[in-house]
Amino acid sequence: MASKTSDPSPRIYPPSVSFVRRAGPIAVAAGSADSFAETETWLLEEASAERQMIDLLVKLICRMKVAGSSVDRLTLHIGTLHPQLVGFAWVWNADDGFCDEVRVADATVDSDAYRLNPLQRIVETGETIRRAPNERSAQDEFPLMIELAAAGMTDYVAIPLSGLDTRNVITVATKAGGGFAGAEIDSLTRLFKLFALHVQRHSELKISENALAAYLGYGAAAKVLEGAIKRGAGDSIRAVIWVSDLRNFTQMSDVLAPADMLVLLNAYFEAMASAVSAHGGEILKFIGDGMLAVFPVKIGVAEASRAAVSAAREAIARLEASNRKIRVASDAEGHPLLRAGIVLHEGEVFFGNIGAPDRLDFTVIGAAVNEACRVEALTKTIGRDLLMTEAVARHVPHDVEYLGEHQLRGISARMSVYGMAG
Repeated sequence: MASKTSDPSPRIYPPSVSFVRRAGPIAVAAGSADSFAETETWLLEEASAERQMIDLLVKLICRMKVAGSSVDRLTLHIGTLHPQLVGFAWVWNADDGFCDEVRVADATVDSDAYRLNPLQRIVETGETIRRAPNERSAQDEFPLMIELAAAGMTDYVAIPLSGLDTRNVITVATKAGGGFAGAEIDSLTRLFKLFALHVQRHSELKISENALAAYLGYGAAAKVLEGAIKRGAGDSIRAVIWVSDLRNFTQMSDVLAPADMLVLLNAYFEAMASAVSAHGGEILKFIGDGMLAVFPVKIGVAEASRAAVSAAREAIARLEASNRKIRVASDAEGHPLLRAGIVLHEGEVFFGNIGAPDRLDFTVIGAAVNEACRVEALTKTIGRDLLMTEAVARHVPHDVEYLGEHQLRGISARMSVYGMAG
């Protein structure tokens, strides 16, 4: 469902389609008199200033309606490069005036709904598709036409948008008697040829965002896209630092087949990363079987500490669930193999670009990071899956127990270490 029960116009999407945001309703100003030609001029000039596709599309639809277009439903579909998504879509209809932005998961392309949709045909052939939704032959060919006919649509046109990605498609439908007039189709076709240039620009930007976020994390990706790409560029921030690694990684690598090891590592990192992300943390890097993440102090250290502890407890629970699902995740005696050692520490770190002139890494460095890495070695000797330093433990006093002071390699002062109570 697109929104909560209080939504003035609830919409239901398939499980593989997730709602992102909504704009509108679109209101056509009284006395407006823009023409299709003026809209073309707008696309060539001012429209390039729009940073978000949903805002650009809403303004385009508004101008189309002011120019007298009979469009009552419009959808835009763009492909993207993402580990889990096939693309994004925007859906507008005149009944409520709202435009929804949605994410489309990879699983969509394997569904019957997609295989029997005009979009699939266009992606394969690049042809424009026009159908009368109330005709039986159109409904037999594309079941979507049944839904459109029930909504009162009399004409449907799906047009491929020229560009590098053949998955970019725009569709329009109308309730007008007799469907779209020939002159309007000509005008819309001209508009969409110009609009395709904007779609390509936004699509390439979205691909850049997705690719950077997948490899750098969303926070680091945002900084890079904002221009923080020079070596040494960055900021000093306070953060709760997360360092974790997989127990018995070397032993498992020796006895498990590479394919089984890959299953384990993916399950392990999915449990770790999903828990961190769910509680507002930023995953910075995977190092072998280890993971480095931060919970930036935005409101206060207490809030960041509690978020990190909640993420750690959730990650451990997710690993336990994974052990029950993955057969290769147990040894000969049936003991679970997927176990992690997690350490939480707090301090000031430098968050920015480090490396060679032509090969950079966006990460965190500082004494606090080194201390967290040294404490991580204690998870094996103490035998606890989760350890915290006093800087974090003081903010969750009712849930922790003191485990003594420890001398850490390369650290002059002894450090107090805590674990979860019980």
